Amino acid sequence: MPVGTELRAHRGALLHFRADPGAVADPASYEFFADGLLVVAAGRIKAMGPAPELLPGLPQDTRIISHGDNILMPGFVDTHVHYPQTDIIASGGGELLDWLKQYTFPTETTFADSLHARSVAEFFLDELLRNGTTTAMVFCTVHRGSVEEFFEAATARQLRMVAGKVLMDRNCPPQLRDTPQSGERDSRELIERWQNQGRLKYAITPRFAATSSEAQLQSAGRLAREFPECLIQSHLAENRAEVAWVRELFPQARSYLDVYDHYGLVRERAVYAHCLHLDAADRARMAQAGAAAAFCPSSNLQLGSGLFDLAAADGAGMRFAMGTDVGAGSSFSMLRTLAAAHQVAQLSQQSLPALRAFYLATLGGARALGLEGKVGSLAVGNEADFIVLDLKATPLIARRTAQAGSLAEKLLILMMLGDERAVSQTYILGQLQASGVAA
Repeated sequence: MPVGTELRAHRGALLHFRADPGAVADPASYEFFADGLLVVAAGRIKAMGPAPELLPGLPQDTRIISHGDNILMPGFVDTHVHYPQTDIIASGGGELLDWLKQYTFPTETTFADSLHARSVAEFFLDELLRNGTTTAMVFCTVHRGSVEEFFEAATARQLRMVAGKVLMDRNCPPQLRDTPQSGERDSRELIERWQNQGRLKYAITPRFAATSSEAQLQSAGRLAREFPECLIQSHLAENRAEVAWVRELFPQARSYLDVYDHYGLVRERAVYAHCLHLDAADRARMAQAGAAAAFCPSSNLQLGSGLFDLAAADGAGMRFAMGTDVGAGSSFSMLRTLAAAHQVAQLSQQSLPALRAFYLATLGGARALGLEGKVGSLAVGNEADFIVLDLKATPLIARRTAQAGSLAEKLLILMMLGDERAVSQTYILGQLQASGVAA
């Protein structure tokens, strides 16, 4: 997909965030222009603001694309998702450890076949684009080829993606095990091949503490020290039975988080999925280290894992953003995921205002991944990954948004009633996408 150098201007309602709006929706935390103009060229944002102010300064031959009253905003950022689990989405119930044995591990064994891995990666990335997700932090499998094929498919679409090979040397099927030595060797070679290649980042990826020996966690920590620009991703305190198991496996550790911390895996650009069953000391440590939690409400509800405590995270100053966690998560749609997040907050007698929800799905996600200044907002100089949200996507959405009196109301309607149908267009580096192919 070539990046066009032609200057183009998109006219519509513009929304992006400068900071976390919080519970009171601080007006300084976001910019909204009901009649805005987004000017892009060479894959980057050149200008944005009120259309009446910017239009007179454009060259006469500038192509202007009208989006009516639809909302243009940064593409969604998914901070936790498993591409190999695409084909087990909407599978049966059970709790986390049952899910791994019954669905995840059998499915991941098929990724020894690189052709299969590429086929799933192609579908997965196209599905992300259809749902308006332009950046994601992605688990591959233990197979090196699963990473190679994923990154090749992402490169073909010029996507901003983060991914890594799973490290897993115990408590899993033999065909899914690596060793501390082979896992480190493969990870090192993948880092040297793919880190900062185009728009790609590598994530050091122990699946979770229970499936890595102490030797392997030491190896992961060594990689983290040698390659500080790499990200780190894993799972943390998702399920009470899992927490108890980790306590048995690592009796010397104060907590589940302490296991990772002991090996140097809790730092900036480290993202831990779930973080449901943490104590105050864990949350304080994550905040101090700059690590982030991936809030995966759909998955947590599907597996009955528990409810993410937004108030406790905020009280500790712990960073968090949104993750779909497909395939335990029930949808690729960030809109549906935000609806689940809103419901989780309600069940906890807490709140997640719509403006804050969209922050968490855009700039909040970019910050968690260390990508602020590249994606996540419409700031001048950022990469031009953005989406168009259709206020008339369905008859019900059209009827409800026509009655909405404020931006916050419109966003709440979109996140409670919307899905991929509400994402009318997805742009990557300023180029319109259709099923992952430039149109």
